[in-house]
Amino acid sequence: MMQAGNRDLIVSIKLSKVLLPLDSPVSDAKVSTGRQQPLQNVALLFAEITSAQGFEGMGFSYALRIGGEGQYAHARELAPLLLGEDPNDIAKTWDKLFWAGASVGRSGIAVQAMAAFDVALWDLKAKRAGLPLAKLIGSCRDSVPCYNTSGGYLQAPIEEVIQKAEGSLERGISGVKIKVGQPDSRSDFLRVQALRKHLGDQVPIMVDANQQWDLPTALQFGRRVEEFQLTWIEEPLSAYDAEGHARLTADLATPIATGEMLSSIHEHRALIEHKSVDIIQPDAPRIGGITPFLQLADMASQAHLGMAPHFVMEIHLHLAACYPTESWVEHFEWLEPLFNERLKISDGRMLVPDSPGLGLTLSEQMREWTTDEITLCSS
Repeated sequence: MMQAGNRDLIVSIKLSKVLLPLDSPVSDAKVSTGRQQPLQNVALLFAEITSAQGFEGMGFSYALRIGGEGQYAHARELAPLLLGEDPNDIAKTWDKLFWAGASVGRSGIAVQAMAAFDVALWDLKAKRAGLPLAKLIGSCRDSVPCYNTSGGYLQAPIEEVIQKAEGSLERGISGVKIKVGQPDSRSDFLRVQALRKHLGDQVPIMVDANQQWDLPTALQFGRRVEEFQLTWIEEPLSAYDAEGHARLTADLATPIATGEMLSSIHEHRALIEHKSVDIIQPDAPRIGGITPFLQLADMASQAHLGMAPHFVMEIHLHLAACYPTESWVEHFEWLEPLFNERLKISDGRMLVPDSPGLGLTLSEQMREWTTDEITLCSS
C-alpha cells in the first residue's frame, strides 16, 4: 500500500438500489388531506467507493414514495465521472458532479443522487484519518439530544401513540414528536392535549403538520396550543412559503421549524433571509450531501438559528454534533436493519460512535433488499 500522504485515486464504485419495507404503512397529514398514499417503504441509493490505496467509503441517499428509480438512474450516469479522481478532493468532486447534471436542475434528484457519493467520500476521508466523521469535521460535543418521530403517525390512535411515546422514553430518548395537520384541527388539538397530559410538563413534545395548513389555521392552532409549551411546530405551511413562515415566527410564542423538504442551499437561504424559522431542519441527502450541509450550517449558525436535521440519524448525528449550539437529532429506527451497528442512546442523548467514519457497515439484510446493483472500475 502507498503512503497515505501520496495522491490517491478512486478505482471502483458500487451502486446499489435498495427497497426497505416498513413493518406497517404510516400516514401523516398529506394522507389525511388526500394528497398522498400511506408510506409503505423507503427507497435507498447506496454508493460504496474504493480507492487505490485501499480505503473504502459508504454513503447513501433515499426517496419516499416516488424518486428512488430516478436517483439510481442519475447516479449511474454520474458514477463514471468519479473514477480516477482523488477521493480527498471532496469539494472539487461535488462541483464536478453538480455541473455535469446542471441541465436537469440544481436541486431534487439531480443533487440527491450526488449525496450518496458525497457522504461516501466523507466516510472514506474520516476512515483514512482514523476518526469518527464528527471529529474529522470538528465536533462540539460527543452526544446530541434526540426525539422520536416514528411512533407518532396519524394512522395510530392516540392510545397507541402514547404507548409508543412511553417506550421511547424508556429507551432513553428525551423527546416525542407527533403528526398533526388533519382537516379537523380539533382532532389535532385533542391528540396534543392527551399526550401532554399523560407525559407531564417536562417531556419535550414537537408537532408536525407536514405543510397542510394555511396561514389562518396555523396561527389559530399555534395560539391554541401555547399552553402545552411545545418545543416547536414543524412545517405548518408550504415548505416554500418563506413569507408565511416569517409571519408565524414573529406572531407565535412557540418556535417554528421547517426545511426538510427543500433540496438546495438556495431554498434554505430564503428561510434565513426572511427570518422564517427559529429552528432550521435541513436534510443532508436531500440537499446534496455533507458538503452543502456544512455550508448551510454555517449560514444558519451566523443567523443564530436552532438546528434539527431531518431523518437519517445515521448521518445527521455526526453533523449535529458539529453545530455550534445544541442541536436535536430525529430518531427513526426504520433504517437500522441496513447496518450491523446500532447507535447508542443514554439519558436522552444519542452518542457519536467511536469508530472511524460514520461508524457503520452494511448488513446482509441490506444486500437481501437490494433490487439492482452495478460496479464500475477504472481500467
